[in-house]
Amino acid sequence: MTQTAQPTPATSVPERDDIDDRYKWNLSDIYDSWEEWDADVERCRELMDDFVEMRGTLSEGPEQVLSAYQLNDKVGMLAYKLYRFPMLSYDTDQRNNELLAKIQRIQNLFAEFGTKTAWFEPEMLSIDEGKMMGWIDETDELADYRFPIAEIYRQREHCLDEKGEELLSYYSRFNGQPAETYRALSTADVEFNTIELSDGESVEVSHAAYGKLLRTRREQEDRQKAFRALYEIYGEKRNTYASLYNGICQRDWARAQARNFDSTAQAALDSNNVPVSVLETLIETAAAGTEPLRRYHKLRKEVLELDTYDLYDTSIPLVDFDKEYDYDAVADTVIESVAPLGGSYQSQLEEALTGGWIDVYETKGKRSGAYSAGVYGVHPYMLLNYNGTLSHVFTLAHELGHTMHTLLANQTQPFATASYTIFVAEVASTLNEALLLDHMLDNTDDPTERAVLLQHAIDGIVGTFYMQSLFADYELRAHRMVEEGQPITAETLSELYYGRLEHYFGDALELDPLYEVTWARIPHFFNSPYYVYQYATCYASSAKIVREILDQEGDARDEAVERYLDLLRAGGSDHPMELLKDAGVDLSEESTVGAVVDQLDGLVGMLDEELKRLD
Repeated sequence: MTQTAQPTPATSVPERDDIDDRYKWNLSDIYDSWEEWDADVERCRELMDDFVEMRGTLSEGPEQVLSAYQLNDKVGMLAYKLYRFPMLSYDTDQRNNELLAKIQRIQNLFAEFGTKTAWFEPEMLSIDEGKMMGWIDETDELADYRFPIAEIYRQREHCLDEKGEELLSYYSRFNGQPAETYRALSTADVEFNTIELSDGESVEVSHAAYGKLLRTRREQEDRQKAFRALYEIYGEKRNTYASLYNGICQRDWARAQARNFDSTAQAALDSNNVPVSVLETLIETAAAGTEPLRRYHKLRKEVLELDTYDLYDTSIPLVDFDKEYDYDAVADTVIESVAPLGGSYQSQLEEALTGGWIDVYETKGKRSGAYSAGVYGVHPYMLLNYNGTLSHVFTLAHELGHTMHTLLANQTQPFATASYTIFVAEVASTLNEALLLDHMLDNTDDPTERAVLLQHAIDGIVGTFYMQSLFADYELRAHRMVEEGQPITAETLSELYYGRLEHYFGDALELDPLYEVTWARIPHFFNSPYYVYQYATCYASSAKIVREILDQEGDARDEAVERYLDLLRAGGSDHPMELLKDAGVDLSEESTVGAVVDQLDGLVGMLDEELKRLD
């Protein structure tokens, strides 16, 4: 990749026009104009109407079923473009309410379509399964839809009749209301506290400021002040948060019972055909493997020379490191790091970096954070807010993993089976990070940089594996309390969460009692129940795959690489557990999850050695 000029660091956030076009995504690959977009909105509406008119015709034969699925594909492919175009535009300037209105227009159109098509699955299930499979065997073009059709029959005991599905579709519009209320309570309506730091500076402790203070303030007193300033807000509103969370748990249990599931966990995991035992194995193995986690934090306490050590001390770097990583140089490094995956993977990753797929730098009005968003039939788009820190170096590799997964799946799979599930989504991203870590460690002997790299890797395991497992543990226990008719109050939730913290960290730190309200600060609990465990299972999966790739040679390595690339190419063509098994990962086995515990133990040992080199 050739070196190109990039903006010099500035104290103020630049305007979008100040950024070279090479660092901005090119949305004309989706639409050249809003007129084209408007025309496709009307075309999509017509296709939706055509689909609705097929009601009552599916039993006529395989041709009708095929026509229905092909028409649904046309709607779905248009939907990607129609939603992504305003969404991506809005995310580069969230001050533009006209773009927000266009997004809402599309969301309303899709919600209306969902209600009008509630008849589809019940009508499919009215056709004998044996007859349907015979039609698929006899009709070549229906083969692309074998898996999604088989899924309808697999889940038939949880599908209601047409009237029931229509009724649930009405209530689905309210499913997100607790999450919206949570966001309003935690952001729009919150008044953050202001603290005075040890150097006399006054700081309003917003969510962003809190994270920065914990990462940058060497004075423990400042970190403690920041922690209490933020968490006191949640503590004061704990009863309101508990009421919201009780509503979410009750909603999930009501929905599970309406669809004939035995538990909320079974209902949540069934869409991916994942046994609840996989979730339980993850939780039990992580909870039993906390010794390396505690060892790491005891090492941190020693290195930081703290008399007391609490959770608000866990983010501060162990060594000072202010190296700034040039974006173009980092892009070259990432391309080099994925060499074990082959030349084709490298060349396509380079195209992603140079083809107008990535919006790199922060600009005024731009959304924060990072993501990769697919557009079937076009290519993925990546949003970054690159700032030159090591964390953002790994963010680039992470999002490129998602982009390559989407790209390979879309290139290989028809639309019906291209979209992969969250259960495998983080495998490609964390594997890319692991390859980058290995590459960077191999190319530096600087003990400071090596210590920083190792701390980054360890913190990744702690945050992605251990903490997500702890969150999953809490969620499962809280939902089971509702299923058993137990009360959900601020006191019961605080006692539950604090107990899990004590189990995981043991005597490695002193827990401020205010940490008992942490459950109120985790957005995933309120936005997407039974979601976080998948971060941990994905991490365990990628850890196993990357070791097979890096630790083997010759044909064995080539076979491991090909199994992994086949996983990416497979998209959503089978259940994720089966796809992972084909790639050599069985998450039903305790050893797969337990390998992450061993990995952390090894990394902590390596970090200890590098810190000794630094005295």
